[in-house]
Amino acid sequence: MARSGEVVSNKQVLARDYIDSNPKITDMYLSTAITKLELPECSKSILVKNLYLSCDPYMRGVKNPEPGRITFFAPNSPLVGYGVAKVLASGHPEFKEGDLVWGITTWEEYSLITNAENLFKINDTDVPLSYYTGILGMPGMTAYVGFYDICSPKKGEYVFISSAFGAVGQLVGQFAKLLGCYVVGSAGSQEKVELLKSKFGFDEAFNYKEEDCEAALKRYFPEGIDIYFENVGGKMLDAVLVNMRLKGRIAVCGMISQYDLEEHQGIRNLMHLIYNRVRMEGFSVFDHFHQYPTFLETVLPYIREGKINYVEHITHGLESGPESLVGLFSGVNVGKSVVLLSQY
Repeated sequence: MARSGEVVSNKQVLARDYIDSNPKITDMYLSTAITKLELPECSKSILVKNLYLSCDPYMRGVKNPEPGRITFFAPNSPLVGYGVAKVLASGHPEFKEGDLVWGITTWEEYSLITNAENLFKINDTDVPLSYYTGILGMPGMTAYVGFYDICSPKKGEYVFISSAFGAVGQLVGQFAKLLGCYVVGSAGSQEKVELLKSKFGFDEAFNYKEEDCEAALKRYFPEGIDIYFENVGGKMLDAVLVNMRLKGRIAVCGMISQYDLEEHQGIRNLMHLIYNRVRMEGFSVFDHFHQYPTFLETVLPYIREGKINYVEHITHGLESGPESLVGLFSGVNVGKSVVLLSQY
């Protein structure tokens, strides 16, 4: 592994232009820059060697990004996303050479990270480092906050999760089962439906592409739904609303069915929020990272004791990154999509 002060060939995945939808292979290209591994003077930046890069559903293009919003695709710049890295040099008092970190980085072999406040030090290395792109990283925190904080679950409640095979959904389902809830998930293929039941312990699951969602929910929840973890929106949300129980809770994590529509689908059944005193709340995990130590105290023992199953879809080499990211949006990956750049 290169050291601070060296001049290296730095392979990168760059964006061709701003985009306003799911990325395509042609939106990205590979390049190599000659980079000197050094920190700017009087800087709190850190220099890292990227080990793993995470492919996530939120990594979409935004034609006119709002101020303060992360831009994943900026013209002729490396893509931006979550990853795991090793610190080569640090001007930040909380990090030192040799530390392992996870957080927001860039899609290249070596990155200069100027905002180290977005990084978390990795102290527990008895689990795979790649887990910090998923179950022990941002997706895991999203599942934890959305389920425990927003949904306030109780033992024995009825839980439905849309897009349940995703990195967040599969964890929410397992958290719910550990609490003693009845859990049903929807997914986009029969293979994923079977894995939700056999691998992740869901009580039931159905293929939303082949079944009418409202009919499926009435069949699996004859007494209604206490908790809905929302990842899809649109017709799925409408179907859920008429099946919610009295004082049910809906955690709105995402609405992937709506992202590429010029005009968002209207929701017809919102009156059921009133009829059944349902609480529906959107949230962003970025507001809850102060809970990360508590999250680790909960989830690490589950992993070590084999109480949580976790599936990864790992590809090798930065050159595999564009295809892995694009494949995420067409559902070809089975498990959390991760790009391995270098072994620790």
